[in-house]
Amino acid sequence: MAERKASVSRNTLETQISVSVDLDGSGKADFVTGVPFLDHMLDQIARHGMLDLKIEAKGDLEIDAHHTVEDIGITLGQAVAKALGDKKGIRRYGHAYVPLDEALSRVVMDFSGRPGLEFHVDFPRASIGGFDTELFYEFFQGFVNHAQLTLHIDCLRGRNSHHIAETVFKAFGRALRNAVELDARMQGIVPSTKGSL
Repeated sequence: MAERKASVSRNTLETQISVSVDLDGSGKADFVTGVPFLDHMLDQIARHGMLDLKIEAKGDLEIDAHHTVEDIGITLGQAVAKALGDKKGIRRYGHAYVPLDEALSRVVMDFSGRPGLEFHVDFPRASIGGFDTELFYEFFQGFVNHAQLTLHIDCLRGRNSHHIAETVFKAFGRALRNAVELDARMQGIVPSTKGSL
């Protein structure tokens, strides 16, 4: 089986990001982003998505975390797309429901080649541990645009913002694992009637 790994760097006047991903990893995570709560969420993607993920980021955090968070989403999306290659043999679709105490979120995705994001998550607080909850949308929008997938994220219920965020990222990791997993019955086949994604 060919290795499904990729490394991507993105350098702008605002951020310098490097991402390495192994889609067939074991959940190893190594993050240096300067945004601790985002690191905590990225760890959920790696652990529950069973991907090895290394991210190093330097951004204009003296302004705020917006550029850093968005550009990490962009670069991660590019790395996943590169690791998937022509998408032959993948399941393509993935979904997961994840609870944490009172919170419950659902994530559904399709590596269709068409970027689209439906993000329906209401956070009771504007920040968690100093992290602006508005930036979760920016992260996923950056990922969607560059990984070229359709992504639906819904928080079905929840009162605690930390719990809500964790259910979203854990469910995203689980759904991602399902979608990029190789299907033995689809070996060498692109999962589309069009013949390409």
